[in-house]
Amino acid sequence: MTGILYLAVDGGGTNTRARLYDEDDKLIGEGLSGSSNLTLGTEIAGPAIAAAGDAALAAAGLTPDAKRLIRAGLGLSGGNIPALADSIAAFPFGYGALTVTSDAVTACLGAHAGEDGGIFILGTGSQGLALVGGKETSVGGWGFALGDDASGAVLGRSALRAALLSVDLLGPVSDLTRRLLAHFHDDPNEAVIWARTATPRDYGRFAPLVFEAAGGDVVADHLIAGATGSIVAMLDRLTDLGAPRIALMGGLAEPYRPYLPVRYDEILVPPRGDALAGALTLAKRGR
Repeated sequence: MTGILYLAVDGGGTNTRARLYDEDDKLIGEGLSGSSNLTLGTEIAGPAIAAAGDAALAAAGLTPDAKRLIRAGLGLSGGNIPALADSIAAFPFGYGALTVTSDAVTACLGAHAGEDGGIFILGTGSQGLALVGGKETSVGGWGFALGDDASGAVLGRSALRAALLSVDLLGPVSDLTRRLLAHFHDDPNEAVIWARTATPRDYGRFAPLVFEAAGGDVVADHLIAGATGSIVAMLDRLTDLGAPRIALMGGLAEPYRPYLPVRYDEILVPPRGDALAGALTLAKRGR
């Protein structure tokens, strides 16, 4: 095969999605693999990205030799950290050209079709970004250990912490805390052992339980109120940076939306395209 191929990749804490396009922008293959959050290490992210790309190639009926024709755009969680971006850029994917940025940048490029705007991603992780006058400014996105406020991973961890506090009667007992403890057979020691190897994705699986319990459960309501306060602070920062419109994105965007103040009704807009559309733009133009 001759001609240019464009590989768009969106990688986060939960999974990695890839779309392969021909030089006429026709979608010819798609691939899916596991987490490629760069904070988990290149040894995890690299193979996940490669697997998604290989799956897209296979779906297009192409052999691995076609990798040399690929111009790839990678929008990855943790890609806003230069050392991590440089590390994954050096991974031996075999592509003809490669551009790496954060998943927030590609999400913003897709959401506003290249126009000025902001995004706030609420998924396993969280991050805001403003693209104004060609300048990118990130808000948050420092990873599970030091940031990612209001994310699924942080919300899930906070819920489990509340459940263990309830065991010691240092916090309220509620339907949510009982349900969380039941997951560990009502044995907090089992939860502690689980936590030794738990990933952000593992914690994020508990976030939906918080929203299911909200609206009367004292623990769930407290957790969501705190997370919403963090979201509001970051949305305000994005508007201060000049973002005329902001798109909420990610799996928790819809669950959180009813809890946000009405003053955001005219600012929050649906995205015009997704992060993979932005990754395609990145692949085509580079940086």
